[in-house]
Amino acid sequence: MAHDGQDIDAQAGVVLADLIGLTQAALDPLDGLLATAKERVGGQVREGARVSGALLDAHQGAAHGLAWLATYVESLRQMQVWADGLTAEGRFGEIEQLILQIAFGEYLCQIRGGIPMNQGEFVRLSDLGLSETDISMLSTPAIATLARDGNSPEARTRLVALMQEQAANITVGASGLDEELEMIREQFRRYALDRIEPHAHDWHLKDELIPMEVISELAEMGVFGLTIPENLGGLGLGKAAMVVVSEELSRGYIGVGSLGTRSEIAAELILCGGTDAQKSRWLPRLASGEILPTAVFTEPNTGSDLGALRTRAVKGADGDYRVTGSKTWITHAARTHLMTLLARTDPTTTDYRGLSMFLAEKTPGTDDMPFPTPGMSGGEIEVLGYRGMKEYELAFDGFEVSGENLLGGEEGKGFKQLMETFESARIQTAARAIGVAQSALDIAMQYAQERRQFDRALIAFPRVSSKLAMMAVEIMIARQLTYFSAREKDQGHRCDLEAGMAKLLGARVAWAAADNGLQIHGGNGFALEYKISRVLCDARILNIFEGAGEIQAQVIARRLLA
Repeated sequence: MAHDGQDIDAQAGVVLADLIGLTQAALDPLDGLLATAKERVGGQVREGARVSGALLDAHQGAAHGLAWLATYVESLRQMQVWADGLTAEGRFGEIEQLILQIAFGEYLCQIRGGIPMNQGEFVRLSDLGLSETDISMLSTPAIATLARDGNSPEARTRLVALMQEQAANITVGASGLDEELEMIREQFRRYALDRIEPHAHDWHLKDELIPMEVISELAEMGVFGLTIPENLGGLGLGKAAMVVVSEELSRGYIGVGSLGTRSEIAAELILCGGTDAQKSRWLPRLASGEILPTAVFTEPNTGSDLGALRTRAVKGADGDYRVTGSKTWITHAARTHLMTLLARTDPTTTDYRGLSMFLAEKTPGTDDMPFPTPGMSGGEIEVLGYRGMKEYELAFDGFEVSGENLLGGEEGKGFKQLMETFESARIQTAARAIGVAQSALDIAMQYAQERRQFDRALIAFPRVSSKLAMMAVEIMIARQLTYFSAREKDQGHRCDLEAGMAKLLGARVAWAAADNGLQIHGGNGFALEYKISRVLCDARILNIFEGAGEIQAQVIARRLLA
């Protein structure tokens, strides 16, 4: 390996000289541009020192564009951190260098020319109120070199050639994780290959629940207690471990990767807001898989506006509550034992201040009787993908919840308690997105190598190999941004901004990977028998749940401008 991270392939000559120096030099101008953009957008949405909700809505395009610009800048910074770490360890090889330069080359060009918020919406720097003088701060030699030569056709072709040579590797390029986390990854990758991938497509096509046998195996492996402290029955690992496990299980099937999300949300709620008695009672049983939880928050007419919930819980003379109202998009509702249920306990309020969180017990259902508990009923919502746990509408009519199951023992804290879980939930969703994107790459790569057209394998065609290269690069970008948010959480830092960025980008990357993977399959990709059709359906939900992309961008923008 050459000095300073240089490992220039003599034959292809595609890795840029002094790559680490170029990418490092690009970051300061990006920081300056972002700071100026915050000033410009802030001038549009502030009334005095405060961000105005009305002005933020009126200038949504600029505000959301700022969120995307900030996400790109942070993504490139974390790619630099990744590269610096690998260089220090002597592991920054050619494949990693190609990923880095393609990432910087492409994202710098997108920043300058237009960042895709989705397929039909692009944010341009002028939309943020930036003048040509402001934008000229990107006119540096390092940025010019990376934008011109970083994401070259030759670099993409070389990357895919290396991907074929190193097909046995779990990830394309070194992840940058420590040995313990890589061992966890290997364990769950082996499990997914053995117990999930061979069956996932059949579960999807038959719209079947993930077998209880698989859930029992996950419980034995500690999936449901990964981040629960050891003294409460869990493994006591950090969010970084949760990310790796979620990524590899979701790579096998998003439904399996999402089983841990239910327990993660419930455990986080109880850890952050529960009484000591509630922690002792519920956390060991969650960790062991003895009880399966479901999150019951969303209502038919509220969507992302959780503060407007109408389901009410009335306290009786006996100290217990009776719940009445409707909920929708409740995942894995039928066969679970515990609902983290958000309801209004103060009927005089119309916003978040009157909400309380309950640990509501129920009897698991069967196919014949999905909701046997008195006071509640429900019906399945048929969906395109994300089928392994099923979605339901629920109705409550005098459903009883024990008074001792009011989370924290105090009314009116429900919304705050829920907000405390959003960092972990969005980090976990970003991890699921990486797994789905990686699944799309796995499937598309195999198909492109095996399928022949005009006497050549598909992978030999430049536009096919370019798609595969960009999948690999963007997966690594989303991966490093997600790992960063997990590290911040593990260090006790506020990371709602970082978690939101990881989720925002990860969802777009997953959809792009699935869409391009299907395109590589051509007409076969549109056939239900091919796995990529399932991955496309599964990928689509990632930009909706745990905060739709538009809501996520709004939240990021508000935090940036606060």
